[in-house]
Amino acid sequence: MGMTIAEKIIAAAAGVSQVKTGDIHTVEVDRLMSNDGTTHLTIDMYNNKLKNPHIADTSKLVWIVDHNVPADSPKTAASHKKMRDFAKANNITFYEGKGVCHQIMMENHVRPGELIFGADSHTCAYGALGAFGTGVGCTDYLYAMVTGKSWLLVPETIKFNLTGKLRDGVYARDLILTIIGKIGANGANYKAMEFTGTGMESLNMSDRISICNLCVEAGAKTALMEVDDIAMDYLHTHGREPKACYKSDHDAVFAATYDINLEEIEPIVAKPHFVDNVVPASEVSGVKIDEAFLGSCNNGRIEDLRVGAALLKGRKVHPLVRFLVVPASASIYKQALDEGLITTFMEAGAIVMNANCSVCWGSCQGVIGENEVLISTGTRNFKGRAGHPSASVYLASAATVTASAILGEIATADSLK
Repeated sequence: MGMTIAEKIIAAAAGVSQVKTGDIHTVEVDRLMSNDGTTHLTIDMYNNKLKNPHIADTSKLVWIVDHNVPADSPKTAASHKKMRDFAKANNITFYEGKGVCHQIMMENHVRPGELIFGADSHTCAYGALGAFGTGVGCTDYLYAMVTGKSWLLVPETIKFNLTGKLRDGVYARDLILTIIGKIGANGANYKAMEFTGTGMESLNMSDRISICNLCVEAGAKTALMEVDDIAMDYLHTHGREPKACYKSDHDAVFAATYDINLEEIEPIVAKPHFVDNVVPASEVSGVKIDEAFLGSCNNGRIEDLRVGAALLKGRKVHPLVRFLVVPASASIYKQALDEGLITTFMEAGAIVMNANCSVCWGSCQGVIGENEVLISTGTRNFKGRAGHPSASVYLASAATVTASAILGEIATADSLK
């Protein structure tokens, strides 16, 4: 019987020729990523709970300070110092002030065919390069860190067959929000979401990362895409070669298949307080906003900044709106500087921040107050996610967020014409 991409990666990591849905296998983990959201807890367990603490292979570990950076309190500073000191003492690859963990991983580390654990739920973003990335908690992370291994239940796979091409003014962000709305927040619980079809040819790497990144909001264990010329060009541009390139067999078994015509996708907004609470952007047009956010591991890449800057050129941010623009990595920030995008944002009245999680994390920058409204390219819109529990968070594409920041109310880019 044929295997899916997810099954092939698990089989390779388990050292077996065949796996099937529902099997549990001990697997060798290729890479382990952790950020400042929970790494201090892992360190405490390592130091205080283990009889013989050791790290199986320090070369597999990547630690990234991105959630609260720079430190916003003495407590955060202490947590960062604990992480910094441990990484230095144990020769762990360490980034601070370089950007959001998933963007850094995609730029510098992820290779097709790898099995990667990340102490962050949006680790499924790595599927854009054909890697099995999945989020784990501190205990599972620690076990893999100490032993180099873990266990996995082989997930079912849902296939999304994409055809056509997104229309002008419609983005990958609109596509994945549409899919999450279609299948629901529990529609892919502990399943792999695999994207394939001729429509993939029109999606660049930024699009693909955006799609895979949000799959966890449908409950997915991971997200995966075949490695094609677009993926290989990205990999080679960043100086890496694949571990292995997989595609699903013609006789692989899928839990479900969805056929999606990209030409039918329209601008989408996810309303409070759930990511699957999606509607056409036109249905919420006119909702007054207090803040707009362009950034995060989902939509803080150079392509997103170009979209926002193009709409802002010659215009101003609404006087009653705070518009925070946060590049996803330092390298993206530099490219945006070189292209003049940062100047465009600042001249329009936007607030440009250092590369970090920022408003998406909602604890250090751009926190919204009582009854305020935020429109965001972040990953989640749960109650209290970005500040006061009475506040409301809407999720949308870079174009819709920017247009809303200009007009002071939820609007699509077409409203600026």
